[in-house]
Amino acid sequence: MKKLFAEFIGTFWLVLGGCGSAVLAASFNPGGIGLLGVSLAFGLTVVTIAYALGHISGAHLNPAVSIGLFIGGRFSGKELPGYIAAQIAGGLVAAAVLYFIATGNGTAVGDFAANGYAEHSPGKYSLPAAFLTEAVMTFIFLIIILGATDQKAPKGFAGLAIGLGLTLIHLISIPVTNTSVNPARSISQAVFAQGGWALGQLWLFIVAPIAGAVLAGLVYKVFGNGKD
Repeated sequence: MKKLFAEFIGTFWLVLGGCGSAVLAASFNPGGIGLLGVSLAFGLTVVTIAYALGHISGAHLNPAVSIGLFIGGRFSGKELPGYIAAQIAGGLVAAAVLYFIATGNGTAVGDFAANGYAEHSPGKYSLPAAFLTEAVMTFIFLIIILGATDQKAPKGFAGLAIGLGLTLIHLISIPVTNTSVNPARSISQAVFAQGGWALGQLWLFIVAPIAGAVLAGLVYKVFGNGKD
């Protein structure tokens, strides 16, 4: 239960910190943080939770990460359903808190930093472009995670490498999909986004990240998980 509670809190912080920065601060005038600020916010949530709670649960904060680690032989299948449930629950509670805050000045939440493609992509990118982006970015994210936490990797730097990796991923892909690489993050925002469109496009932000994570888990086995 301590592990599940840690995953709940960690995913809560990732969604509140990352999506909160996008909803509340990205375009705030004057002094909005923009794309760079939102990208840093997502990375900082991972860095802070990795060092705060990583020793308890591993700080997956993401169903795709848990699945990729399982495929890569780093995580028990028995724990997988509980982790995914805790991550989704943490994301949903964070989105509810953010919704309450965002509507506190009487304005509508609009797209609520939800992920989208085609007309709902920030840059109007197509469904195939969005799918490929999410799959590839999640693949690289899992390679970073698996490598940084490898037995042979330098100790004490995994959280920093993973957080900076997520920052870079956002810098690349926010214009394409608003960046998911995390089904829990996508589910939480889709539930509260106005118009119902986000729920209709949600399948992509579940399937593509999981596909990328599974591929990364399989590929990293080639490196032997720290074995010669």
